[in-house]
Amino acid sequence: MSKSKISIFHWSHTRVHPIPCHATISLNSNIHSKGTILTTPHLRVAVEAMKAVVITTPGDPEVLQLQDVEDPLIKDGHVLIKVAAAALNRADTFQRKGLYELPSGDTPYLGHECSGTILALGSNVTRWKIGDRVCALLNSGGYAEKVVVPAPQVLPIPSGVSLEDAASLPEVACTVWSTVFMTSKLSAGETFLVHGGSSGIGTFAIQMAKCQGASVFTTAGTEEKLAACKDLGADVVINYKTEDFVARVKEETGGKGVDVILDHIGGLYLQRNLDSLNVDGRLFLISIMGGATGEVNLNSMLTRRLTIHAARLRFRSAEKKAEIIREVEKNVWPAVAAGKVKPVVYEYFPLSEAAAAHKLMESGIHIGKILLRPQC
Repeated sequence: MSKSKISIFHWSHTRVHPIPCHATISLNSNIHSKGTILTTPHLRVAVEAMKAVVITTPGDPEVLQLQDVEDPLIKDGHVLIKVAAAALNRADTFQRKGLYELPSGDTPYLGHECSGTILALGSNVTRWKIGDRVCALLNSGGYAEKVVVPAPQVLPIPSGVSLEDAASLPEVACTVWSTVFMTSKLSAGETFLVHGGSSGIGTFAIQMAKCQGASVFTTAGTEEKLAACKDLGADVVINYKTEDFVARVKEETGGKGVDVILDHIGGLYLQRNLDSLNVDGRLFLISIMGGATGEVNLNSMLTRRLTIHAARLRFRSAEKKAEIIREVEKNVWPAVAAGKVKPVVYEYFPLSEAAAAHKLMESGIHIGKILLRPQC
């Protein structure tokens, strides 16, 4: 199979790094002395110090080091997860550089999503039980052996998906469903453009939009990435390095433009995105990698009734995240279980090699998600 083919869940490039074993941690209801379990609202599961990736100082990937850190505290309504895998996201690289504001109260450790097994429960948790295999949308802290997460942000592992691969799903599923479908209301028969189709967000958005009956356009920068997007179901693929995506969109739509755009570039693409929209088109911004400012022709917006939305998932309220999680389980998980939407995993790294994983992400050569695995 060539590199431009996707096999079930894993990109054909995938290689597995050897993961050094660490001392195992046992946890049960009879722990005492060093392992005393306190009562909530701040429940410390006092076992051997866990390992986590620490940003020793803002900077290049080499500043990421695996260190022993304090065990997490469980609050009311939270669960403690033994991490099987955690996924990288572009925001992690900004946080490592000191360019990403941390929401109040979040752990300083990286990681927006993970999968694993529930080790302990805070009070007032009714749905989950110890031993459940789950994945979760995190506020932070996934680059570790254990993480505490609000129970409403936990999801079951979809049928047919491995425990480790499931770590690649929560952030992309919640981002795509909340922006493209809950807010922008993409519907069957409409046209959809997602920039960066080979990214984690892009690979998921292509599949989900096709599953919902939309025609999908996407941009990417290499022939290999364009072929991967085609394999995932994209109808029109555009090399943004050699083609004008606005002209191509207009050509393919008979001059109308697409109905919905999901964009992570921001200022650099702002007016060009608006020029690519159909009447009543909707643009959703999820990042500003191409700058935070841009000029807009307001007359064009007014006459064609265009809408711009913008949001970062990490800064949504706990209540909104819980709502999105419920909607994802209801609307997205059945498509994953049916095999209509698959995780796309490019490469696995041991937690101790988080710096190498960040270098790979910043190189831009990957297709899909990059995962870290703390356990042997």
